[in-house]
Parts: sequence; C-alpha cells; structure tokens
Amino acid sequence: MTDAFLWGLIAASSLVLGGLVGSWATLGRRTLGAIMAFGAGVLISAVAYELVFEAVRLAKGTGFPAIGLFAGAFTFFFFDWLIGRIGGGERMAIGPAHQSTLIVPMVLAIILDGIPESLVIGLGILKGGGVSVAMLVAVFISNLPEAVAGTNGMRSAGWSRARVLLLWSAIALVCALASAAGYALFGGVSERGLAFIQAFAGGAILMMLANTMIPEAYEHGGKLAGIFTVLGFATSVSVIVLEHGGG
Repeated sequence: MTDAFLWGLIAASSLVLGGLVGSWATLGRRTLGAIMAFGAGVLISAVAYELVFEAVRLAKGTGFPAIGLFAGAFTFFFFDWLIGRIGGGERMAIGPAHQSTLIVPMVLAIILDGIPESLVIGLGILKGGGVSVAMLVAVFISNLPEAVAGTNGMRSAGWSRARVLLLWSAIALVCALASAAGYALFGGVSERGLAFIQAFAGGAILMMLANTMIPEAYEHGGKLAGIFTVLGFATSVSVIVLEHGGG
C-alpha cells in the first residue's frame, strides 16, 4: 500500500509543478492548449490499452467491462453536472480568472477528475505488482495544464503563491490517498470485479476528457490540438509497447 501511495503522489506531484509554473511564469493559451491536448491523447491511449483492454481480457464474455464502462461514464457525468451547478464547471478554463467564491467547487471538480486516475495506479500495482508506466505518465502530464489554468485563476482572485501551492499539495495528497485506497480496498476482489472497476475508471476518465480537456484544448490550441493529441496517443502507445516488451 505504501508503494501505491508513493506512486500516486509522484503522479499527482505535477499539480504542484503546474502550480509553480502558473505562479511564476506566463504560458500562452496556445501552449497550454497544446499541453492539454497532448495529455488527452496520452490518457486516451492509457484508457484503451491499460484499462478497457485489460478489463475485457479479465472478464471477456461476462458483460462486466461494458457495464463498468458505462457506469463510470454516467457516474462522472452526474457528479460533474452537480459540481458544475455550484460553479466548478470551468476548472480547466485557460481564459478569464475564476472568482474567489468559485475556488471551492473548482477544487472539488479537480479532485473528481483525479480520483479515477489515482485509483487506477493503485489497482495496477495490486494486479501486476508494479506501477504502470504508461498510466503514471498519462496522469502526470494531464495534471499539468489543469494546475496551471487553475493557478492563473486563483492568482487573479488574489491568492498568494504560498496559499496556491499549499492547496495543490493538499489535492496531490488526496490523489495519493486514492491510489493507496485502490490498492487496499480491492485486494480480495475477483477478476470480474477488477474488470468492472478498471472499466468503471476508464469510462469516468473518457467522460472527463470529452467534457473538459478536449474542448478546452481545441478552443485555445486550435487545429494544433489535433496534432498534439495524436502525438500524446503515439507517445503512450510507445511506452506501453516498451513496458510490455513489445508483446
């Protein structure tokens, strides 16, 4: 469980890195859009090969992967809608500053985005004894633009750098705990149960990508977002192939 926590913390540490970048440097919207698109491409590949494909392999012909995929998608959709109703729907917005009164729902939305990804890291260690490099890279990269965009909003709302970094550190800790939970809570689950959980996380991540990351990446990166999405996908596939020895 300690390994799951530490790897989860490493993956979520990019939130703090993004906070540092957003606090001290100014990145153009097109650059942030490209980074977001790259992260989306990496996550799409990781979901397809590390989560859904593995879920189908574990429980082929049972229906558990399909049920899990749609259950995860609709669960994320519901909570995302709920958080959006209280003002957290624009957590990936690169544009205008977030109002100070919307910081709490924005944080809740970012945690909602991060929990499925973090759970998967813990599940990967439980299932295979080691962390999935592809998923680790995917989570790390996808967190960066979200943290930079959120930091821009918080700084514009009057937050100090120390307060911003403390918040990102707390969120990273929550994500690391989610990774540990993914390892600790599902140790006795059957293969069908693991297949359901993996597909559930995959559905949630796909819904997050479609509703938040990809639209924001295209809005600010333009057609360049498509190129970087493909580059991210190709990078993740390459990592997966290398990780599994080409077979």
